Amino acid sequence: MKLIPDPTGRFAQRPFYEGNELDIECERTMGGFLRSLYGKVSFPVSTDDLTKLIEQHVSDFDSYADLTAAYGDGVEGVTEFLPRQRPTVRIHQDLTNDAARENRLRTTLTHELGHVLFHTWLFDQRAGGGLFPSAPRNDDKQVCKRENILDAPQVDWMEWQAGHACGALLMPASHVRRLAKEVAIQTPPPSFGDLVVDSTYGRALVQAMCARFQVSSDAAQVRAHRLKLLARIDFALRI
Repeated sequence: MKLIPDPTGRFAQRPFYEGNELDIECERTMGGFLRSLYGKVSFPVSTDDLTKLIEQHVSDFDSYADLTAAYGDGVEGVTEFLPRQRPTVRIHQDLTNDAARENRLRTTLTHELGHVLFHTWLFDQRAGGGLFPSAPRNDDKQVCKRENILDAPQVDWMEWQAGHACGALLMPASHVRRLAKEVAIQTPPPSFGDLVVDSTYGRALVQAMCARFQVSSDAAQVRAHRLKLLARIDFALRI
């Protein structure tokens, strides 16, 4: 990780993480957590265990929050950073109450955890190091809409980093690459051209990732693309 100027002006400097740096830290975090519970690492991680993991890192967690009333439509998670305290996380109640949206709940949980793991120190630093930290600011909240949970543009750097962490926590890199090798034995990838999702190999890989890690096809495609296992993403293609 290195610090570079933050063009948004929110911070004097902001962290620049390479994707593999986030991958390594997320796999270390998830592996350590699962081994502490079960003595081994296996997937998929249950939704209850994802909740336990996020609760270990925050001061308060509410998975039944009415975020629409406070933030409008489309907001599915909010992380609030408190001066030199653990953050709070709120998840929109519709995700928790609707079993059909469990995969969306899982990606929202891990997205907010990504903010907690990789951005808390920024707000602590901004609060100052004196005896009395500065008062909370209006922009001490990260408000996350559905369209940015999985694949925000890199210019929206906080959302991009949290989105990458979301995939890396649910689908750790070494486990995805191992699964891709298993898929390739049964369904060899093309020897030339793009490794597109709309191919025999692409479909097989995404389907295997959905089953192994309990994620949506959109989440699987984004993760495979970022690990350079697929060259393109096609969110219109439902697998």
